[in-house]
Amino acid sequence: MKIVLPVAGNGLRLRPYTEDRPKCLLPLAGKTIIDWIIEDASCLNPSETIFITGYKAEKMDEYLRSKPEWGLTRTVIQSNPQGLGEAISLALPYVKDDEPLLIILGDTLFEADLHILKNAEENILYTFKVDDPKRFGVAVTDEEGKISRLVEKPQEFVSDEAIVGIYYIKDVKALKDSLQYLLDNDIRTKGEFQLTDALEMMIERGCKFRTAPVTRWLDCGLVETLLETNARVLQRNDNSASASFYGTTVVPPCYIGKNAKIHGCKIGPNVSIGDDCEISGSEISDAIVWNGVKIAGGKICNTVVHK
Repeated sequence: MKIVLPVAGNGLRLRPYTEDRPKCLLPLAGKTIIDWIIEDASCLNPSETIFITGYKAEKMDEYLRSKPEWGLTRTVIQSNPQGLGEAISLALPYVKDDEPLLIILGDTLFEADLHILKNAEENILYTFKVDDPKRFGVAVTDEEGKISRLVEKPQEFVSDEAIVGIYYIKDVKALKDSLQYLLDNDIRTKGEFQLTDALEMMIERGCKFRTAPVTRWLDCGLVETLLETNARVLQRNDNSASASFYGTTVVPPCYIGKNAKIHGCKIGPNVSIGDDCEISGSEISDAIVWNGVKIAGGKICNTVVHK
């Protein structure tokens, strides 16, 4: 199996934090967003992981050089972004027709069972039940979870199973053919080549799809949702029990990075502090503090602090 991770977006909604890096490299609970995605997918032992880069591509290349433990990786540049469908098409020349493919959007954190993909015999789209399906692309299914069609932002109720950005493709040749058809005939939706249009075409041509559930879908698209996700993921990387600093109370869950110097503070809950930070006389909660930040005095809450 190969994994494709589209990480070409410029993260405009997270400015100024994405001014010098792609969104997937933002710190979160002691790691980066992309670290958590790779960790969650590591159970699949992919033969190669392909990153589709664009905005600040050199930063992603640099980061990958620091991650030899990720195994074989490749970057493909989407120099003129024209939609997710086009992005995926750039990776497909490096995927064999008989090798399954897992696509995970580079800003999608989730809690789901990926182990089932090891023996999957059909295409699988992971979905999450939502209260307001009008905001999402949804999968229309039968009682057995088999997908009959995909509908983008339905104004009338057809399904509450939102497509979350995790796509397992068994019929790789059919995906290649469908995406190529869209590209050759300049078939766009809202001005872009959409992966969903290619998947819908595969369904119409007889490819079998079913859903698999995501128990929790974690958004990283806005500062407020990034902080909510940080609080959730900290439960997996809480090192507050081993934190001991003069005159300081640490309320879990928290992650405190290497070489941090802290005194006279109250830290937590839901705080991740980067490496080499210096913090004194402060009260910090529900926050992400980047590497190397210095804070003296004050109360910090519900924010991201970068250098």
